[in-house]
This record gives sequence, structure tokens and C-alpha cells, in this order.
Amino acid sequence: MKKVKLVAMLCVLLATMSCQGQNSEIKEVKKVITAFSKAGDTNNVAELNKYLDENYRVVMNRLFGSTEVSVMPKAVFVEKIKTKEFGGDNRELTIGNIVINGSSASAKVTFKGTKITFVSLITLIKSVEGDWKLMSETPMVM
Repeated sequence: MKKVKLVAMLCVLLATMSCQGQNSEIKEVKKVITAFSKAGDTNNVAELNKYLDENYRVVMNRLFGSTEVSVMPKAVFVEKIKTKEFGGDNRELTIGNIVINGSSASAKVTFKGTKITFVSLITLIKSVEGDWKLMSETPMVM
């Protein structure tokens, strides 16, 4: 009977530790998405680059009336932020549905601004150094 209680206590302890680790990762993902959004809102390219993986891309599926899928690489996205074609809005951010899968994560994020509101599916990766970075974003204008 004592062995059963001991095993049960160990299972509860391990489950609690796992949840705490997951919660910590979720907080970090939220922090990175929030910082990414603020950097875009202020057109701060230097700050924005801290949160984008070198392979970052925006995948636009039939966006703005198009019937096609187009992919915008990081360099083009950053240039559009720099020239203020993108960004420069004070957006309200709602982060939901975060899923952590080892060193990858995804989140459904709503960016509600004065210019435009869109919902994005964002994929992040965790670097070897332990930093979360955005890998891709698939926006849908609302």
C-alpha cells in the first residue's frame, strides 16, 4: 500500500513539474510575440530583427483579394516595416491557442489596429541558445 501511495505521489509531482515547465515556455512565447508586435507598431527594425528567425516568412493565402498563395521573405517584410508600408499602428494584441511541441510552438494571434485587424497563425522555433523566434506568420484580414 505504501508503494502505491509513493508511486502516486511521484506521478503527481512529475505532472506538476511538467506543467510548470510548459507554463514557463508559454510565458516566453507570449513575451516574444508581444515584443515582435510592439517593434512593428513602432517601425523599430533593429528590435524587430531580435525576434525573427533568419528563415522567417509571411505566407499570404488569398490575401487582399488574391486567388493565390504568396510568400514574403524576411528581407522584404523587414523592408516594408522600415519604409513604414507596414507597421506604425498601435495594435491591441490577443494571444490564444498556444501549443508547445518541444522546440517548436504555434499561436493564434489577433492584431486589432486602427488601420487593419487581422488574425495570424504564428509558428515559432526555439534556438539552441534557448530563445524563441518567429519562423512564419499566416495572416487573415478580418
